[in-house]
Amino acid sequence: MDMTTIVVAASIPSAFTGFCFWLIEQNLKKRADNEKEEREERQRQLDEREQIREKNELCIINSVNAAIALGEATARAVQRIPDAHCNGDMHAALDYAQKVKHEQKNFLNEQALKHIIEEGEQAS
Repeated sequence: MDMTTIVVAASIPSAFTGFCFWLIEQNLKKRADNEKEEREERQRQLDEREQIREKNELCIINSVNAAIALGEATARAVQRIPDAHCNGDMHAALDYAQKVKHEQKNFLNEQALKHIIEEGEQAS
């Protein structure tokens, strides 16, 4: 056997092994790309759900505010009717509605302020 035959005989298994590792690497890369696309799609769906949830919460808050405003307007209108005899419950309910409305407003303002501060700290 001459040197060329030995080199060719030794390089065939090495080339085959290298080719197998290349195939495995390509397969792993393809799998990683697919997993990355799936993660991005899941994140997009989660972001979309979060936006929908936030919009729903805003609608609920607006509905509560509208209900309180309607209740206040109704109570004040009934108080103006001369023949209507408002008892203490009407006045207490009106005071309670105003208290709850202000507590909700203060809470939302506090949350907005915290959010603004957190955004500023993250930007720094």
